[in-house]
Amino acid sequence: MTTASTDISAVHEQGQLKRSLKLRHIVFIGLAYLSPLAVFDTFGIVSEATSGHVPMAYVLIVIAVLFTAFSYGKMVRAYPSSGSAYTYTRRTINSHLGFLVGWAAMLDYLFLPMINALLSSIYMTIAFPDVPAWVWIIMTIVICTSLNLFGVKLAAKVNYLLVIIEIVVALSFVAFTIKNILAGANGAELSLAPFVTADMSMPTVAAGASILALSFLGFDAVTTLSEEAKHPRRDIPKAIFIIVAVAAAFFIGVTYFMQVLFPDVSAIQNIAGASPEMAKYIGGAAFQAVFIGGYMVAVLACGLTQQMSASRLLFAMGRDGVLPKKFFGYISAKSGIPVLNILLIGLLATSAVFLDLSKAASLINFGAFVAFAFVNLSVISYYFRFLGDKSPGKVIGYLVAPALGVIVNVLLWISLEPSAKIVGLSWTVIGVIYLAVLTRGFRRTPPQMTAVPE
Repeated sequence: MTTASTDISAVHEQGQLKRSLKLRHIVFIGLAYLSPLAVFDTFGIVSEATSGHVPMAYVLIVIAVLFTAFSYGKMVRAYPSSGSAYTYTRRTINSHLGFLVGWAAMLDYLFLPMINALLSSIYMTIAFPDVPAWVWIIMTIVICTSLNLFGVKLAAKVNYLLVIIEIVVALSFVAFTIKNILAGANGAELSLAPFVTADMSMPTVAAGASILALSFLGFDAVTTLSEEAKHPRRDIPKAIFIIVAVAAAFFIGVTYFMQVLFPDVSAIQNIAGASPEMAKYIGGAAFQAVFIGGYMVAVLACGLTQQMSASRLLFAMGRDGVLPKKFFGYISAKSGIPVLNILLIGLLATSAVFLDLSKAASLINFGAFVAFAFVNLSVISYYFRFLGDKSPGKVIGYLVAPALGVIVNVLLWISLEPSAKIVGLSWTVIGVIYLAVLTRGFRRTPPQMTAVPE
C-alpha cells in the first residue's frame, strides 16, 4: 500500500501520467475509438456521393493514413509524450504553430464525444420513440464519464468486451450480406465495380474519401496515450500500424459486399440511415434490432475512448501552460488521471442536446487533415534540424514519404465541403487571437513542452 501510494504521489508531483498500458490495451483502445460499426454510419452518404464506389474511397483514405501513420511512428519514437500532432509540431517546427495545430485538433477531440452522444439518442429514439432524446444523451455521457474516472486501465479492459461485441455484429452483417449476394438478391453478383468503373469520377471519390477520414481517427488518438504506455517507443508505433491494417481490411471488405448488394442507394428512403434499412433487408426485423443494439455498444466504446483522448490532449496543453495549468494540468493524486479534464469533456458533450449533427460532423475532418499534414511536416523538419543520418534510406523515410503524405492530406482537405472549411478557419482565427493574447502579440514564446522520461 505504501509503495503504491508513493508511486502515485510521485507521478502527481512530476506532472506525469501513470504508465500502465501494454500493447494489447493500446490496440483495443484504438480499435474502439475507430469503432468497427462506424463503417455503417457513412455508407449511405458516401455511396451516394461517389456513385457506388465506397470501397475505392476507402482505398484513397487508407493511402493517406498509411503515409501519416508512418510519420506518427517516427514522431512517437522521438517524442513519447502526450499531445500528438501538437507536441510534434511545436518540438520540430515552431511553438506558436504547434499551439495552432493543437487548437485545430481540439475540434476533433471536443466534438466527437458530442456527436457520439447525439448518435446514441438518434438510434435509441428509433427503438423507444416515447423516451425523450436528451435522456439517452445524458445516460451515455454519465456512463462514459464514470468509466473514465475509474482509470485508464479499467476503461481499456471494458473496451475488450465492447470491441468484440461490435466485431461480432459487424461480421454477422457481412455474413447476411454475402448470403443475399450468393442468392442473387437485388440482382447482385461479385465484381470489381465497387472499386472501378468506366464512368467513375476521381474528384467525387476523393470527396467521399475526405468524409471517411473520420473512420481512421483512432490510430491518431492512441498517440495521446504515450505517457501511459509501458513501452511507448516500441508499442505505440506497433499499435498504430496494427490498428490501421485491421481497420483498412475491415472497412474495405465490409463496404465491398455492401456495395455489391446495393450498388445504388438512391432507392433507400433515408440515405443517412441506410445501414439499418439494409440490416432489415438482409436479416429481417430481428437482425435489425440486434444491429441497433450492437451500434449502441459501439456508442459506449467510442464515447469511452473519445473522452479519454480529449482529456489527455487538454492535459498536455494545460501542463505546458498553454491552457490554464491549474485546471487543465491537474492530475488526481489518488488515481493518477486528469479528473477535471474528464469532467469538462463530459460537460461539453451535454451540448449534444442542442447540437446539429451535420454541422458538428463537418468540423471533425478539418482538424484531422490539419493534424495529419503537420505530423508529416514535422518529420521533414526533424530530418533537417535534428537527424544526423542523411543516408538514402533516411531520405525516403524522412523526406519523400512524409512529403507525399502532406500532398495527399492537403488534396483531401481541399475536397471538404465549404462549410467545414469556413467554420474550421473561423475556429483557427479565434486560436490566433488567443495565442496573440497569451504571448503578448507573439513577442513571447508559448510555454515549452517539458521532457517526459520513459
